[in-house]
Amino acid sequence: MTSDAIEEMWTARREGWNPGSADARDAAATDYGRIVHSASFRRLQGKTQILNLGDSDFYRNRLTHSIEVAQVAGGIARQLQKDFADHPAAPWIPDLTMIQAIGATHDLGHPPFGHGGEVALHYGMRDNGGFEGNGQTLRILSRLESFSDSNGANLSRRSLLGILKYPAPMSEVRSSAEDLQPKLLDKTSVVQLINRKACRPPKCYLDAETDVVDWLLEHVSQADRDLFTSWKTVDGDHGETRHKTFDCSIMDLADDISFGVHDLEDALAMGLMGPGDITSMIPEESCLSFLEYLRGREDFGNHVYDAFIRVLTGDQKTRKRNIGRMVTHLITSVQVTTIDEFETPLMRYRVDLPERQKNFLKALKKAVKEKVIRSASVQQLEFKGQNMVVAVFDALATDPRSLLPATTRARYEASNDPMRVICDHIAGMTDGFLLSTYERLFSPRMGSVFDHI
Repeated sequence: MTSDAIEEMWTARREGWNPGSADARDAAATDYGRIVHSASFRRLQGKTQILNLGDSDFYRNRLTHSIEVAQVAGGIARQLQKDFADHPAAPWIPDLTMIQAIGATHDLGHPPFGHGGEVALHYGMRDNGGFEGNGQTLRILSRLESFSDSNGANLSRRSLLGILKYPAPMSEVRSSAEDLQPKLLDKTSVVQLINRKACRPPKCYLDAETDVVDWLLEHVSQADRDLFTSWKTVDGDHGETRHKTFDCSIMDLADDISFGVHDLEDALAMGLMGPGDITSMIPEESCLSFLEYLRGREDFGNHVYDAFIRVLTGDQKTRKRNIGRMVTHLITSVQVTTIDEFETPLMRYRVDLPERQKNFLKALKKAVKEKVIRSASVQQLEFKGQNMVVAVFDALATDPRSLLPATTRARYEASNDPMRVICDHIAGMTDGFLLSTYERLFSPRMGSVFDHI
């Protein structure tokens, strides 16, 4: 295949589209524009990242997180261009616009109230194909956005493939184990609550988008396709996919860096973590690579780890400067790995971190999970949001023709998968809109005929 043919293959769109003759943008720039101007991207400003919306305007929501992931992904791509200019992967390093487009999309499918909402919708869709946030991102971009007649944002093949984080369908990787079948808790006597552990979905794409994935991979050899879509069984859990594209691995690492570093910054700024938490959750041996980096930036004497704790828990300017150093350290450490079994370059190459930097990032992520995400203050709000999502889903599903807004009702009545339409409607809500819908349906003194529904 000629280089022009290869370029045409990866920039192709599922629904025919020709740019205007005066349009100077390439395929990546068009994709980036469609994402930034999409309704789904705007709605991220009203969706929880970790801290509850309304706690403060200073801390991150899913929109600011997505912008940061796009920026970090761009930094990784630039670093690859500098450090791996002579590597066989060099011609396949994505340009800045493309990787920022992919980074900006990575959370589009997350429903209101984060993973609590995801678990709630998986329960609601338990008999109708399930729900998973990453799979919903693919669905939004390939079906639901409004830039084409029937193919959503109608992005280029390469951009859309870069978004496919888990290339296996729900029906394959979903466990048949009894304790992973979505259900209610059986130990409550007054209220009905879902079993959160049993309702946790696998990481996958939704079966409704199988034809989209078929199109994405139609020019890939059968051997590469079989390997790329392969997955492994996990005892007592859902199956796990094995592979992602070069572009997707950059986005995924950028997401991990932003989660581990920037969400740690929010936790420190809010006082949810202190020096004792750092020493217990991020011990000295886990951050040796960064301590060496710090030693090269300032003279901290013989006690660099003590300085590490001090700069993260000190004044805002000192903390901010060193949060930036953490991101820089991780970005400048990125390496390219090769999976020789793949013929397709976009699947053959992947980014990763060296072992010491990987351990450092793993410790940062674990600290955020243990001290913030799993804290009672965050879990109680997620629990409340999750149960509101379940209640709204159940209400709309009991009488959709009466309760759904007119435009959604029309899609519901025209669809051969009507429950998925209800799920799409709720998944697209912001936290605030879900809350107002819940109050309108269930709170006696709330709601007006003039409300926007």
